[in-house]
Amino acid sequence: MGSPAFFATGAARLRAWRRAAVVAVVIPAGYLPLLAGRLVLAPFERARERYTSWYFRRWSRALLRWIGVSVRVRGAPPAAPFLLVSNHLSYVDVLVLASRLGCVFVSKAEVRRWPLLGPICRTFGTIFIDREARRDLPRVMAEIGRALADGRGVVLFPEGTSSSGRTVEPFKPPLLALATRLGLPVHYAALGYRTPPDGPPARLAVCWAGGVPFVRHAWGLLHLASVDADLRFAPQPIYEDDRKRLAERLRLAVLAELELAPPSALVESVSPAPSTTFRLSS
Repeated sequence: MGSPAFFATGAARLRAWRRAAVVAVVIPAGYLPLLAGRLVLAPFERARERYTSWYFRRWSRALLRWIGVSVRVRGAPPAAPFLLVSNHLSYVDVLVLASRLGCVFVSKAEVRRWPLLGPICRTFGTIFIDREARRDLPRVMAEIGRALADGRGVVLFPEGTSSSGRTVEPFKPPLLALATRLGLPVHYAALGYRTPPDGPPARLAVCWAGGVPFVRHAWGLLHLASVDADLRFAPQPIYEDDRKRLAERLRLAVLAELELAPPSALVESVSPAPSTTFRLSS
């Protein structure tokens, strides 16, 4: 997918070139005010991080608008600090969630090495994980704990990869161990996309799965007249004292939000616990 063969019209090609030109200018140009603001606020750590979070939200909304993605939100986003999981469909997910949340993301280590986007992700506080090295888990969980203790939100994609959206892949439990160990609530969100009736389906044009090269897929995405993103925040978080049960309950809850599973499949949530102070255990 992502091949321009999906988009035969001259109008679609012109739209793609125009958007590509805008993004090519806006991404590096937008990075400079971010760096300048962080430099000015360097002596004031809390203020610097608040500015970075605010800038990430504004920048994400602008990028979504420029590439033709509109976001419909259902439910209320959680207040920071929070730990939130979501199904994972595309690189667009990061912009959609960041446009509505003050948060940092946990991302695969390869992103750190991407030209331009890697440094930008580092500046926005992304927590990188080497999924092939179990010894990296303690470091990543410590970074997640510090982000929560600093009052920030943290977003995980526990499927570990993006999918076509036909289902939600099993959630991997290792990174949820912090929540079960400290008794933290885990919020969840469900993401979906729609494309115009006369265009390619979202499972091909927006969802990034099947090993399609990033540049080829993104080029196809830029041809689309529009994309509708549906972002649903659940009203209550889930608590659990076992990471594997927590992973499965969260997956079932996201499936139910997406109406990919009958409500009876969802294990009943427990009542919210009192507010938790986030701190790393010794």
